[in-house]
Order: sequence, then structure tokens, then C-alpha cells
Amino acid sequence: MRRLQRWLLPIALGLAGLILLTQYLASGSQPGDWSYSELVAKAQAGEVASVTISGASGLAVDTSGHKYNVALPSDQSVTLADNLKADGVKTVAFDSGTDLGTLLITFLPNLLILLLVGGLIYWSYRSIQRGQGQAMSFGRSKPRLMSPERSLVTFADVAGVEEAQEELKEIVEFLKTPEKFRALGARIPRGVLMVGPPGSGKTLLARAVAGEAGVPFFSISGSEFVEMFVGVGASRVRDLFDQAKKSSPCIVFVDEIDAVGRQRGAGLGGGNDEREQTLNQLLVEMDGFDTDTHVIVIAATNRPDVLDPALLRPGRFDRHVVLDRPDVRGRRAILDVHVKDKPLAPEVDLNVLARQTPGFCGADLANLVNEGAILAARSGHKAITMDDLEEAIYRVIAGPERKSVRISDEEKQIVAYHEAGHALVMHALPHTDRVHRISIMSRGSALGWTLSLPGDDQHLANEVALHEQLAGLMGGRVAEEIVFGNVTSGAENDIKKATQLSRRMVTQWGMSQKVGPVSMGENNELVFLGRDLGERRNYSEQMASLIDDEVRRFVEDAREVARTILTERRAVLGHLADRLISEETVEGEELDRMLPPAQPQIAIASSP
Repeated sequence: MRRLQRWLLPIALGLAGLILLTQYLASGSQPGDWSYSELVAKAQAGEVASVTISGASGLAVDTSGHKYNVALPSDQSVTLADNLKADGVKTVAFDSGTDLGTLLITFLPNLLILLLVGGLIYWSYRSIQRGQGQAMSFGRSKPRLMSPERSLVTFADVAGVEEAQEELKEIVEFLKTPEKFRALGARIPRGVLMVGPPGSGKTLLARAVAGEAGVPFFSISGSEFVEMFVGVGASRVRDLFDQAKKSSPCIVFVDEIDAVGRQRGAGLGGGNDEREQTLNQLLVEMDGFDTDTHVIVIAATNRPDVLDPALLRPGRFDRHVVLDRPDVRGRRAILDVHVKDKPLAPEVDLNVLARQTPGFCGADLANLVNEGAILAARSGHKAITMDDLEEAIYRVIAGPERKSVRISDEEKQIVAYHEAGHALVMHALPHTDRVHRISIMSRGSALGWTLSLPGDDQHLANEVALHEQLAGLMGGRVAEEIVFGNVTSGAENDIKKATQLSRRMVTQWGMSQKVGPVSMGENNELVFLGRDLGERRNYSEQMASLIDDEVRRFVEDAREVARTILTERRAVLGHLADRLISEETVEGEELDRMLPPAQPQIAIASSP
């Protein structure tokens, strides 16, 4: 219907133009039309055979049989007929009817012009009304209403976040059977705030709530509230809750609520009037004077530190649900969900994959399985093999292989000794992560890489393990110094990571005896961009100099530990580098066979 309305005006214009053109051509093709005086003159000259009078027009036929249109006086038809007979016209007749074609030619263009003008007036009126309607609806909210029948996600499709599931299952149960809770005097929670890193499953869990709740589910993003005009966001918040109250009981899901819920008065140059008015309206709607509503707000964010305290208090967001990165059991459960409809080869062991992916969130694991399926299809496999999934892990961690990169034999040897140095130092120290694979195949921006994986999920790092990690980071540069007597720029990222880790040990974790167990520096956050603007120094210049000395000493001590290990195992270093040059990849099991792990005592870098 809309497409017909769109083309109606051009079609009408085309038809009117075509009829007018036809009429013009038809009128222009009869140069023999006579005037009334010409008709009288021709009649007196005896050149007119007959005249047919039809109102104010007539049709004259001369003695040669040619026809001529004549415009006649409309009020003298009878007198005119007598005069024409007196002038010698043999036949004078009256035509009481009108030819249909003549009527169409006469009246249709005028009718079309009237219709065209009327259509233009109507179209202009509708455009003005539509513009006014859009102006009036500018402040209306447009949430996506999801019915339970449309939602294809349930709690069975979510894994690895059992505690969060239990919290949200209680919300769903309250909506389904409120009498069970009201009998004990419990009130429905007003809001649930889901907090977690990107990819941890916050939005997926909200979609599962929509599939399980059995009530209307409104979904909207926090950025959809904020506009450049002050007051629009607050109007949209009011409209959203008005729609929700009409569908009560219901659930409202606000994704990325930090876009509208940031702390008031914060940021560079003061606050933002539009965002703050929007937040004020949201606070009132969630817990204002009108509290007798059954609208539950579920919000998701990965930046809870920037949210306004008034938004986080009980009565608005009664529950804060943290979705952290899953442990090995959670990763196994997530892998089970994502491989449910995919053909797997018999040798695929999901427990091994779960242990090989520490730190992976749900989105990472979904991407891993998808990458494995793509690799299997590219290789022509009928099922996804273990090699496909392990290659997918390496692609997610380090990027795809860059087989087109060609390096010289000299650079290849340097890269091989660099990676062998990392591997040997980490292999020799008891508290470092186990070396899983060493490769000099280029991936991403790295010419070589050493992959180490922890045996178990770790939530705390002790001081000894951190110093050993520093030594492992410096192993590549030390190997270059020992073998070539020179260093390259290949250790840039290692040095950067070692420096950052050492500074955190000194300034945040209190692992320097000279500085002591105090926190140094405060991070100022750039709230508009969600990243650190810089560190505000709350210590003196003397303390800053001491911190720099301690950071440098931590790195230098780790460097000496790495030098000691590699000097003692110089022959193994050369053998491992040769293996890398010839094979390009060495697995951790082969390194275990080449050299049983030693147990050296690393000296903790502390002041005497």
C-alpha cells in the first residue's frame, strides 16, 4: 500500500501530461477549422453542403466532403439554422446527443487537473501531519517487546554462570507465582544489575529470562535514551515505564546502562544536562512516590565503577549479580552448549579444551567452536577434529598464521633462540605456567610465540610466582645477549609487560620492602571514554624516584635469574633452537622429554 501511494502522484502527473499532449496534437492536426464568420461567408458562396449544430459548436461539411469544426453562438441556434438555409446550405441539422469521445476529450483533462491539484493539497496536508506526528513522537521510547513465544533462548542455553541463573530464576518464579512469596511478606525486587566483563553472557542471560518469564519483556539500550536535545531522554524514560506499567507485570531490560547511569557531575568540564536529567527520571521511575508497580528492571554493564551511587542503592537495584569469567568446569559446560548441534570427531576431548582455555569467557568459547567448524569445513573434514579446535585456540589467542611472511635465515635464528629462551626459563622455574607450545610461525603481529597455560584456575598470585614470571618474560632478551652478544627490538613487548608488572608489584601490591605495603598513585578515569586518563600522584618526588629504582631492580634481578638458568643450559638452548628452526613448532611434551624440570631457588627481589 505504501509503495502504491508513493507512485500514485507520478502516475497521475504522467496521465495528465499525456492527455494534454494528445489534445494539443489533436487540435493542432486540424488547421481547417472555421470561425463563424468564415462559415457564413462560405455558405453565401455556396461552398457549404451541410451543417450539424450541437449546442455552441457545429460541424460543417463543404461541397468537397471535408469537415470543419465551427464555434457557433449558443443562443441563436434556431435563427442561425434559418439564416444558413437562406444562404444556400442544403442541410442544417441539430444533434441533441453528445459523442462520448468528445465529452472525454473536453472534460477529462480538466477533471484530471482538478484531481491533481486536490491530490497535491492532500499530500501536503498529510506531510504536515506526519511531520507534526514525528515531532510529537520524538520523545517517545521505542523499546523492543519480546514475547515468550518469540524467544528461542532459555536457561538451558546458558552455562557457566549458575549463581547468576539462580538469582534470575527467583525473579521469574516471583512473576509466575507471586503468592508464594507474598505469603511470607516478601516483596518483589525492583531491579537486578548484572555486572561482568564483555562476553560473559549478560545479554544472553537476559534473553533467557525473556524466554522463561512468561510475561512481556521490554528490551532497550542505554544509549537510546540520550539525545542532543535536553529533556528528550527523560521523556523517553517516562514513556518506557508508561508502556511497561500498562503491561504489568513485566520485565524491562536496559543493556549498557552505563551510557545513561554515569555518576552525575562527573567528567571533563562538569556534568551533562541531558544525561543527568535522563538519569534523574530513571531514578524516580524505579523508586519514586509511585512504588505500587510490578515492573522489574534488569540492567547490564561492564563498568559498575562509573554508575551513580543513587542508582545502585537497594530499592532500585536490589541485587547485584556478578558474572565473572568461568572456571574450568564452567568452560566445559559452555563448550557442551556450543557443540550441541555440531559433529565432533571421536578424539575430541572437551575437558582438555576447557583446561587449555583459561581466561576465556563465553563469547570466546563460542568463537573458538565456530572457528573450529570453519577450519574443519575448509579442510574438507566431515566432523570437527581436535586439531581443528586446538588451531582455533591459537587463532583466538595469537591470531591466524601468516604463512606469507618471509624472514631471512639470520632473523629466523634470532627468533628461534628468543622463544627458546622464554621456554627454558619458564620450564626451569617451579611457579610459572607450564609451557604448552613453542613456535616461530608468525601469528598476528608476532614473529614467534611461546604459549604457557596454568594447570589450574588462579585467582591470586604470590610474590615468588610474580618474580618468576618476570624472569620468564626476560628470558628471550637474555638468550639474544648470550648467543649473539647483541639485542634486537623483538623484546619490546616483553620489556613493556615486565615493567608494568613490576610497577604494579611496587605501587599496588606492596611487594617492595623499601616502599612498603602502601598504595601509590590514584587512577583518574576518563568517564566519557571509559578508560584511564592518567595517574594522579599522591607521593613526593623522592618516593617517585624510589619507586623507579625498585621497578628497575625487580626487572634487573629477573634478568639475572634468567641469565643464570640459560647459562647453565646453554647446550639445551642451542638444541631447542635448532629444533625450532627445522620443525618451526615444538610441543610442551617434547620439551619435558628434552629436559626434566629443575627446582632452582629464585631470590626474591627485596631490599637487604
